[in-house]
Amino acid sequence: MDQVHGSIVLVSAAGGPRRPLPSEGREVEAVQAGSCDGLVSADPSLALSVLTADCASIALGSPEGVFGAVHAGWRGLAGGVVEAAVAAMRATGATGVVGALGPCIHAGCYDFSEGDLGDLAGAYGQGVVGTTTAGRPALDLRATVSAALVAGGARETAGIDACTACAGGYFSHRARRDTGRQAMIVWSDGGAEA
Repeated sequence: MDQVHGSIVLVSAAGGPRRPLPSEGREVEAVQAGSCDGLVSADPSLALSVLTADCASIALGSPEGVFGAVHAGWRGLAGGVVEAAVAAMRATGATGVVGALGPCIHAGCYDFSEGDLGDLAGAYGQGVVGTTTAGRPALDLRATVSAALVAGGARETAGIDACTACAGGYFSHRARRDTGRQAMIVWSDGGAEA
């Protein structure tokens, strides 16, 4: 998928464009999605992936085996990417949708413009407003994702609560101008607890 920091979510189904990959005794195929920041599928033969540095990666699941992967930066959150992914899951047959967050930048490390922060607080509540360790305005990205999940009719479950900027072992574009990325890979093993 070509991630564009937007709110487009694609549904990936069996029978789409695929190409064989080398494997060790089993058939593995790659599907190339278009420009989007979220993928949803009910096809258990697929695994979905997003790449992040400081943005949030979100794994979505449902008891029906519908699953999704979302790349959520502030622009995508402002555009409703999380809500769009939950809606796409419901349209694909999911009922109780749960989301788990991967590592992302935390408010203490995330300087943010007051104008954009005000817009996001207007959409998701004052709980998304934070302060950096230096006392400047910040976006609490995790709180914003949690609020977006609730707004979409989903709930958050356990995830990884690590800051990509100040915790060791993660790539961070904002803190170090790293060009590397973390990958979140999501697949279905028959359904998530809702």
